Amino acid sequence: MKIFLLVICLAVSLFPAGCYSNTQPKGIGRAAPNFTVWDSERKVSLGQFRGQIVVLNFWASWCAPCIAETPSLVNMQRQLQPKGVVVLAISADKDQDAYDRFLKNYGINFVTVRDPTAAIQDLYGTSQLPETYIIDRAGILRRKFVNSVDWNSPEVVEFLKSL
Repeated sequence: MKIFLLVICLAVSLFPAGCYSNTQPKGIGRAAPNFTVWDSERKVSLGQFRGQIVVLNFWASWCAPCIAETPSLVNMQRQLQPKGVVVLAISADKDQDAYDRFLKNYGINFVTVRDPTAAIQDLYGTSQLPETYIIDRAGILRRKFVNSVDWNSPEVVEFLKSL
């Protein structure tokens, strides 16, 4: 019984270390990696948005959670653009037609560009879609969101406004 209790105590004492290790994503508090990407329609560089709050969203037209969050991204862009918030969306779509249909069907009102090689995703260490990085006006990474987000939730809107 004493050995069992010792094992339980040891497990409980180590549990928080596992839960709290590595909670801050790599790069938070540092300058966001700059990039330039070209697709068939435009050339986009992160640097061209300096002085604005950038919501850097990695997505794809075939990604169900990306589809789920798109209406809230469109609405948030409309609401917060006058306050200097810009959504910059990088699509992993390889299929140009699927990408174009998505933009049209969802009324995309923010800057988006295709990166079918996923070079920018690799630069940021993105491991799944959607993933979104918040970059402040000085170009510093402030937060990372993994999976679908309600971009109109009061907490998210207040966070963006606070930058």
